[in-house]
Amino acid sequence: MTDDNDVSDWWQTAIIDMEPGKIAFRGRLIQDLIGTTSFPQMIWWMVMGEDITAANAKLLEAALVAAVDHGPQAPSIAAARMAATCGVGLNNAMATGLNMLGDVHGGAGEQAVGLYQTLAKAAPQALPDILDDWRAQNGRYIPGFGHRFHKPVDPRAPRLLALVDEAAIGGHVSGAFAQIGRAVEAHLAAERGAPIPMNIDGATAVIFAELGCPPPLARGLFCLSRSVGILAHAWEQTEQGGRNKGPTPPHYRWTYRATK
Repeated sequence: MTDDNDVSDWWQTAIIDMEPGKIAFRGRLIQDLIGTTSFPQMIWWMVMGEDITAANAKLLEAALVAAVDHGPQAPSIAAARMAATCGVGLNNAMATGLNMLGDVHGGAGEQAVGLYQTLAKAAPQALPDILDDWRAQNGRYIPGFGHRFHKPVDPRAPRLLALVDEAAIGGHVSGAFAQIGRAVEAHLAAERGAPIPMNIDGATAVIFAELGCPPPLARGLFCLSRSVGILAHAWEQTEQGGRNKGPTPPHYRWTYRATK
């Protein structure tokens, strides 16, 4: 940073170049991108700084579509809907919902990508030990498998895996991470003696891993997808009205436990 450029060098970016009458994203003029570039392609160009093929953009789009919403029982959606009844604007309601996406609610996809990438570097026979190490460090749940609501199968996962299989047959992705995901699924079923199917987090993680996403970016893409559902629910609640809605109807009460 030089004295002459102490302000302009304060923020340095390769993402956008702008001056009056010009907007360019990573060297491409906005007017050349509008109408020629899909939203998934634009996301990839902005975040990764590289082109994504049409086939792989289709996979990315499928993952984004699959994760948009999971109903008002999902904390992020519930929080956005409650915020919408508190007199805040739509953007505030969205921010409230997005801020609920943490390590537990929203982080499983990132964790699954990291786990898959670890397994990809190891020999297949190391899978049980790697899962045991994961549990020792993070608890008994393996991210991306099982679902407390969708039983026996999360309906999103098989469709996403089928799309990955199609892309692998066409030579667009390796298919290695789909195989890893299925190997984890088979191992968990053998351990328990009952199926523990892959869920939305595990399936989208397969796609993100196949596309070469770093784990934190996988969570960011999930948050981008879920923001659509948050927007939809916040707007619906805004139109429905209501004032200061809490998590349960007013006639329900909490359990009071007196201190000793």
